[in-house]
Amino acid sequence: MKNNLLFTWGAFCLWLALPFAALAQPAERLIKVNVVPNHSNWLYRPGEKAEFAVTVLQNGNPVKGAKIHYQMGPEKFENQKDSLVLPDGTTRLAGGTLTNPGFLRCAVVVRLNGREYRGLATAAFDPEKIAPTVDLPPDFASFWAQAKADLAKVPLDTKMTLLPDRCTEKVNVYHVNLQNYRQGGAARLYGILCVPKVEGKYPALLRVPGAGIRPYAGDVRTAEQGVITLEIGIHGLPVVLDPGVYNDLGAGWLNQYWTYNLDHRDHYYYKRVYLGCVRANDLLTSLPQYNGQQLAVAGGSQGGALALVTAALDPRVKYLAALYPALADLTGYLKGRAGGWPHLFHPDNAHHRTEAKMKTAAYYDVVNFARQVKVPVFYGLGFNDEVCPPTSMYAAYNVLTSPKTLKVYPETGHWTYPEQTDEMTQWLLEKLRGQ
Repeated sequence: MKNNLLFTWGAFCLWLALPFAALAQPAERLIKVNVVPNHSNWLYRPGEKAEFAVTVLQNGNPVKGAKIHYQMGPEKFENQKDSLVLPDGTTRLAGGTLTNPGFLRCAVVVRLNGREYRGLATAAFDPEKIAPTVDLPPDFASFWAQAKADLAKVPLDTKMTLLPDRCTEKVNVYHVNLQNYRQGGAARLYGILCVPKVEGKYPALLRVPGAGIRPYAGDVRTAEQGVITLEIGIHGLPVVLDPGVYNDLGAGWLNQYWTYNLDHRDHYYYKRVYLGCVRANDLLTSLPQYNGQQLAVAGGSQGGALALVTAALDPRVKYLAALYPALADLTGYLKGRAGGWPHLFHPDNAHHRTEAKMKTAAYYDVVNFARQVKVPVFYGLGFNDEVCPPTSMYAAYNVLTSPKTLKVYPETGHWTYPEQTDEMTQWLLEKLRGQ
C-alpha cells in the first residue's frame, strides 16, 4: 500500500481492546506542536475564513527558530504544502475556507534533534449538513432479510467453558462459542460471556470489536454492575489464545481481511461478521438470566460500525452506542472527498475501483444501516480522527432519524479521553436500568 498512514497493521492495534476504554490519550512528548483553529468550537460556516495558530513548545516554552512543515486542505486531501521558520516559536496560518459542508485540516511537523513531532487541527464547516455519497440498493432490505432467515436455520449449539481465574466475587466468566452462518455451511463464533452470580433477571450488553485480531478479556466491570455482557471476536477463532497467535494471523491469512471477496456481495468477509453480531444476540437472549427487555450494543471504530449494523438488523436491540464508527460512506473518495475506513476506494487503491466491488460495498456501508436504525443512539467522535474521517462519520450520523445524542470532542483523533468513555458507560447503564 502506498499510504502507510491508512493501511499499516500498527493502526489497527491502536483500536478498542478493553471494554469502554477505547483508545488511550496519546503519550506526552518532549516537543509539543499545538495547532488550534481561531474558533473555540472549531465550527465554521461555508465561505468563512479559518485560521490556525501554531506553537512549538518544549517544557511549556516556545521553541525559538523552529522550522515547521505544514499541509493544509480538505481532510485526506491536504495538498497545500509549505514550510516556515518561527522566530518566536509561534505563528498563525491562514487556512482558507470550504464552500460546502466538510472539514479543513492543517497538519504541522517539526524536526528537532533528529526526531519528528507532529500536531494537527481540523476545522468543521456545517458538519451536520454533510450528506452521504453512497446509494441505497433497492433490494438492501430484502438482501439482509434473506441473510437473517438463512442464519435462523443454523442451530445455536452453544458451548460454554467457565474460566475460574477470570471469575470475580460477583461475576462468572465464560469462554463461549456457538454456530454462526456462512455461505454453504456453519462456522463458529467465539466470545467472553460475563454473568452476574446473584440469581435474578438482568439486562444485556453486546460488545463488538474494533478492527484487528486479538484475544479478549470480557466486560467484567459492567457485569459487576448488574448487566450480562458478551464481548465477541469476529474471525471464527477462540479468543483466549496466546497473543502471538493473533499477531501471526494478522500478518498472514487474515491480513487485510476487510478486502476479502469484496467483488461478491454474498461472499464478502463482513457478511459473516454482521450476521455473527445477530447470532451473538441469539445467545444473550437465550440465557435464563436475561430479563427479556433491555438489550444494548456498543463498540468503537470497526466496533462502532458493527454496533450500528447490529441495531439496524436486530429489532431486539433497544439501545446502541457507537464511538468513531468505521465503514461509513466508503464511496466518498469516488466523489473527491474522504471516505470511511478501510479506505477501500482511496486513490491509492485504484485496483478496488471496479463496478463489482463498488456495488458490493453499498450492501455493507454503515450509512445504509444507519438509515434503518430505530432506537436511541449515543454517538461520539473527534474532528482530528485520521483513521475514520469525520466527514464519513457525519455522513452516517446525519441520516439517523431515531433519538440521538452526539458527543464531539474536537481535538481527539482515533482515541478518547476517559471522560468520554465514562459518559458513554453512564448513558448505557441508565438506559439498561430504565432510568
